[in-house]
Amino acid sequence: MFANVKQIFSPKHKDLRKRILFTLSCLLIFVIGKAIVVPGIPKVQLTGNLGFFEFFNVMNGGSLGNFSIFALGVMPYISASIIVQFLEMDIIPYFSDLAKEGYTGRQKLNKITRIMGIALAFAQGYLYSFMYLGKTAGPTDYLLYSLVLTAGTAFLLWMSDQMTSKGVGNGMSLLIMAGIVASLPSTFIGAYKSFITSGTFGNIWGIVLFIVFILLYFLIIIGIIFVDNAERRVTIQYSNKSGAVFTKDNYIPFKLNSAGVMPVILASAFISIPGMIAGAINKPGFTKFYENWISYNSVTGFILYMALIIAFGYFYTFYIQLKPKDVAENLQKNGGYIPGVRPGENTTKYITDVLKRITLVGTLSLALLAAIPILFTAVTKISDSNISLGGTGLLIAVGVALETYKQIESEIVSKNYQKGRRRWKVLF
Repeated sequence: MFANVKQIFSPKHKDLRKRILFTLSCLLIFVIGKAIVVPGIPKVQLTGNLGFFEFFNVMNGGSLGNFSIFALGVMPYISASIIVQFLEMDIIPYFSDLAKEGYTGRQKLNKITRIMGIALAFAQGYLYSFMYLGKTAGPTDYLLYSLVLTAGTAFLLWMSDQMTSKGVGNGMSLLIMAGIVASLPSTFIGAYKSFITSGTFGNIWGIVLFIVFILLYFLIIIGIIFVDNAERRVTIQYSNKSGAVFTKDNYIPFKLNSAGVMPVILASAFISIPGMIAGAINKPGFTKFYENWISYNSVTGFILYMALIIAFGYFYTFYIQLKPKDVAENLQKNGGYIPGVRPGENTTKYITDVLKRITLVGTLSLALLAAIPILFTAVTKISDSNISLGGTGLLIAVGVALETYKQIESEIVSKNYQKGRRRWKVLF
């Protein structure tokens, strides 16, 4: 790892270094922007627990609590992507047809997702305006603040595209990670106050719980690294046109968790949508129903959260990341086959069975890691929901950081390989 970091600063990796600096510059703009309050709003932070909106506040680095121009972040786009991905599952034929068209269809779906994300951003901005201004402001004020927040989200979507094309890593994921990392200090400060300075647990017992809390965070980091690197290798062989078999060992690496941290992001966003609806309609009955049955603090809400992580893990693996039929077809086109398995439908079935087994283990591990902070706060009876949500945020942040590092590492290896080939061409 440190050797790769050292290579970034070498003269031969000048282009990679520029891309990293560009990404860091964009993240700096995001950090500065979330400190700029929407014009006309008093520069005060919301006091107390944000309730339904605490998850969005954690994901955006506290920008929602400060009502900054980036208060919405990229979460409206995430919500829109959830809706579009569900519509692709033969619910609306037009979306299903676009999903089957390959790159062109995917581009059209991305445009639809962005338009839907902007529309959701405007609706959420209007809702958040009520949260700050109450019923004293006029319709023009609500409209103005909604437009400012929508413009902030649109700018972040544009900047994420620039980061993806001109920088390193996935721009959307990096913006989410930046928001989470920015909120981690407040999470630890809140935990310190809850366990030690509040006097609820006593000095000794409070210190012990705080140490356990930190150790749990380290456990999450180690766990996500292990799950991310674990893989199942399926042996394959290649044959030429004459039928001769290449004896060189080859394999297809199937990651234990091919979906990465996307199931956690999607499940967290999905379970927060009813809370937003409850805040919008302002009905005590529905609000109580959400708190007792759907929120993270309820038993049914916790079970639903775990089930959603597993469901989204399977969905993202089989419909987005890896399609067993496509893998089998590409393998057959290149003259490859799995020993003992016939090409075609049998290969597809074999790959599907392998993915089902390893995805189950991967999603269960991911759900367990996401559950640790929530269970910890439930056992200790801490009312600060930011502590439990911070664990989910850390899970997302570590996963995105690992994916970004792997991309940087692959680019360094590719660059060194190209340099080596050019040297051999000069010699011979």
